[in-house]
Amino acid sequence: MEKPALTELANPDTRDIDLMSAEDIARAINNEDKKVALAIEKVLPQIGQAIEAAAQAFRQGGRLAYFGAGTSGRIGVLDASECWPTFGVEHGMVQGFIAGGDDALRLSVENSEDSEALGLQDIAAFAPSSNDVVVGISANGAPRYVLSVLQEAKKSGATTIALSSNPQAKIAEFADIFINPVVGQEAITGSSRMKSGTAQKMVLNMISTGAMIRIGKTYKNYMIDVRMVNEKLIERGTRFVEEIASVSRSDAQKYLASGGNNVKTACVMALKGCSRQEAQSLLSANQGILRKVID
Repeated sequence: MEKPALTELANPDTRDIDLMSAEDIARAINNEDKKVALAIEKVLPQIGQAIEAAAQAFRQGGRLAYFGAGTSGRIGVLDASECWPTFGVEHGMVQGFIAGGDDALRLSVENSEDSEALGLQDIAAFAPSSNDVVVGISANGAPRYVLSVLQEAKKSGATTIALSSNPQAKIAEFADIFINPVVGQEAITGSSRMKSGTAQKMVLNMISTGAMIRIGKTYKNYMIDVRMVNEKLIERGTRFVEEIASVSRSDAQKYLASGGNNVKTACVMALKGCSRQEAQSLLSANQGILRKVID
């Protein structure tokens, strides 16, 4: 009999969780969650490699894609979908695929993780090239869906990354970078949506955010390429111009209006005393990196 993955083993610290009060259940789960950040700390070198790989892909016009089943797929789709409003990137630059398609985002399609055909279908739809980065996500690291994706991605010359909580993850075999935060047994045996899911969310946040920082999508720690498409984001963008350019709110609004509601452009116009066209030219000459223009 094959030895169960670490994510499937019973946790001795929560053996009597069904006898606990509601508050003690919360405390027991919280104690397990505390272990996640410590596990991720041990794999920061690999996460750093993944950040740089994604940044290099973006510099070359490539893309970043996440593939997973169940919880892992949902977390990948979530991270990908947040990149457009946060960093102003084009749709398609970061993509998320879940085994079973969009229906599986809301309804569980558990047998889809065992389908090599679905994996081949989704990686063909993405059509990876040597400029792309493909991330396979799985708590136990064995679903045929993810295995088939990484195998095909590797054939295309794409950089492959495997993210799993299991040190014996099969997907590691097809990965250029293996990120393995060992979070230990779950509070509820086998419920990898818990600590493993939290670890996946944290790691994917680091990869996408880190890569965006590396290609100039922030100034200091401001998300400078924010798309001003609703009241909250208009307020945020206006405040960014006020603080970065040290101008009044009314001046920030004027610069944004004449700068096409682009925070970077507005900041350059304010600090350089130049036109919109001149500001855009300066940014273009510096790969869109605001710090290079104004510092």
